[in-house]
Amino acid sequence: MVWTIVMLVPVLNSKMLGEMHVGVENVLTAWRKIAPYLLIFLIHNSVIAPRYMLRKKYVLYIVADLLTITAVFAAVELYERFLPESMLAHDGPYIISRKASFTDLAIYWNVLLGLFMTGVNTSIKLVYKSMRDEQEMEALKRQNLQAEMDYLKYQINPHFFMNTLNNIHALIDIDAEYAKQTVIELSKMMRYVLYDSGRESISLEKDIQFIRNYIELMRIRYTDAIDIRLDAPGSLPGRISIPPLLLIVFVENAFKHGVSYNRHSFIHIQVGYADRRVSATIVNSRHPVSGDGSSAGIGLENVRKRLELIYGDDFSLRIDDSLPTVYSVKLEIPVFNA
Repeated sequence: MVWTIVMLVPVLNSKMLGEMHVGVENVLTAWRKIAPYLLIFLIHNSVIAPRYMLRKKYVLYIVADLLTITAVFAAVELYERFLPESMLAHDGPYIISRKASFTDLAIYWNVLLGLFMTGVNTSIKLVYKSMRDEQEMEALKRQNLQAEMDYLKYQINPHFFMNTLNNIHALIDIDAEYAKQTVIELSKMMRYVLYDSGRESISLEKDIQFIRNYIELMRIRYTDAIDIRLDAPGSLPGRISIPPLLLIVFVENAFKHGVSYNRHSFIHIQVGYADRRVSATIVNSRHPVSGDGSSAGIGLENVRKRLELIYGDDFSLRIDDSLPTVYSVKLEIPVFNA
């Protein structure tokens, strides 16, 4: 763009001087003065800077740049010194000792101006290279974050299926037909995990349905004495999306640490939506026999990392284990789409 403007200046100058026609000779003379700089720029921009400067070969860059500039202006001066006499008209380009008439400056001034021009060109190239490097780093960072989130997410899946398969294994000896039906339900859940969970987000309704199916599978393992409740909205306005396999970690942790066969146990789950934010509260009983409920385990640690990667500081996760018999988790996250 800059060189286009430079080349147009002689033409525009003729118009501004009020000439009836553009002075072709004057324009050509001006372009002859500009030509050496344009040649140096093209060589520097396409060969010297990419091959030496951008590859951090600084000594070779300085030598090549200086030799190119000196060679171009030396060639210009030699050309003018050996011009035929017929081309040296009174009103044409004239030769002055130690001057190259294309630019009307002494050769050392031309070399200095050439160095200044290539220096500016180098600076611009370095700025653009820095911008490209920053964009590439941002893209790489996003890829790394996505890879890390995928890794953390798929660490949860084997944990979940291991518990579910244990439930089905316990059911086979009790009711084989019911176990078959449970396998079908499990296949539906696997379809969710294998296909839907691969997306960046999933609708809150599907995630709640996934939790319902999980709870029904868990009821097989426990008696009706266990108080299991799920309070979730039956219908949600519009499309509300959250990260897949996020809430199930807290539900799974509640079953793992909050249920005892010989003591009163409960798991209360509440999911809500308001003001473009999804809230979830999971409260469960704690029993020393079932392990220390304050230990979040690999699942909760992974989900905390996922939340930090996805939302940064725009989420709230509070775990309350101050009471010896009650363990509660409160999560609040913004929705992706509403």
